[in-house]
Amino acid sequence: MSVKIHIHVTHRQHTYGKETVQAQGKTVGEALKDFIGQYPGMKNEVFDKNSELLHYIEIYLNKQSAYPGELQKRIEDGDEIQIITFLAGG
Repeated sequence: MSVKIHIHVTHRQHTYGKETVQAQGKTVGEALKDFIGQYPGMKNEVFDKNSELLHYIEIYLNKQSAYPGELQKRIEDGDEIQIITFLAGG
């Protein structure tokens, strides 16, 4: 399945400025793995050393939160995944 992945502005340095990229997979996790294969710099921006999503990363599927179990969610051709980074600071 081909899906469109929307890249948060803070991560576009790893995608050469691209706002969206195409990825393949049957689940959100497979699509993210394909995406990281294309843009290896994103691995540490999305996953921890145990291949779990970082606590400040939220995945949306077709503009709805995919939590819980976001990596196992089935995807269809043409779906859209948004990688959201929660920012904090003062």
